[in-house]
Amino acid sequence: MQKLVPTHFKLNYQYREYHLTPNQIEHSKPLKSRVNLFKIYNSDNVLGLILTFYVSFAMSARKTALILRMVFNIHISGQTVLNYAQAAACYCHSFNLKHKGSIDDICSGDETYIKVLGKHHYVWFFISSDKRSIIAYHIADNRGAVPAITTMKEAIRTAYPDQKITLITDGNPSYPAGLHYINDKRENKIKHIKVIGLENLDEDSLEYRAYKQVIERLNRTFKQHIRPSAGFNAFNGAVSLTTLFVTYYNFLRPHMTLKYKTPIHIPDIDDIQTIQAKWIKIISMAA
Repeated sequence: MQKLVPTHFKLNYQYREYHLTPNQIEHSKPLKSRVNLFKIYNSDNVLGLILTFYVSFAMSARKTALILRMVFNIHISGQTVLNYAQAAACYCHSFNLKHKGSIDDICSGDETYIKVLGKHHYVWFFISSDKRSIIAYHIADNRGAVPAITTMKEAIRTAYPDQKITLITDGNPSYPAGLHYINDKRENKIKHIKVIGLENLDEDSLEYRAYKQVIERLNRTFKQHIRPSAGFNAFNGAVSLTTLFVTYYNFLRPHMTLKYKTPIHIPDIDDIQTIQAKWIKIISMAA
């Protein structure tokens, strides 16, 4: 006779109830800078060159200052490069949010780590599958549900009311926990697909692996752009460079998959030939 174990008949379930304030799920953004870009001693062209070398070409602040001095005879310090970049990030953040545009039905997300004051922080990204545009970015000191909620809320902010959205992520439990909070307030529920590991061991992984690889390639590109910084000495510095990277990736960087067009088209910069002038135009549009 088989022995009955009471725990075999015990019902187990999880119940989540969130009590989050708007401040707790606020998008990370650069702090307002003391530098007024419209009253700096250098010309707009110098500012554009700084953003070109520091962000577009992924140079460190010191190497950017060295190039400007040795190639263009422009004498500025590495700290000035950082000051100008952080001031520009404030404008670029509002530009990124305003010109994000619509999103695709399938979007993929992931988080990658960075170092701030020697400690791990995490950059959360979501990217649109076909347009290849970054539709959300957020920096936090943990991989929990709250930063996942913050990032996913921004990712779906510009979706159509009746749009059926599918989010592709890895196995991080923060994503389904965050979607529980978001779907609780939506009539049109968001579908979530997990792609786990490196091999296609289930049907979902086999069908949606390509979408997960898109976000993985974005993470590698991002890491290449922040590697010269060798970590950050302040949280605001990490937020600023990430913001500028998103501006470059979405509006200025030609994408091979898109036949060397940018993920988001800005007609106002079509006739501008140099990338430094395009940076200045974007900042002027955001001001």
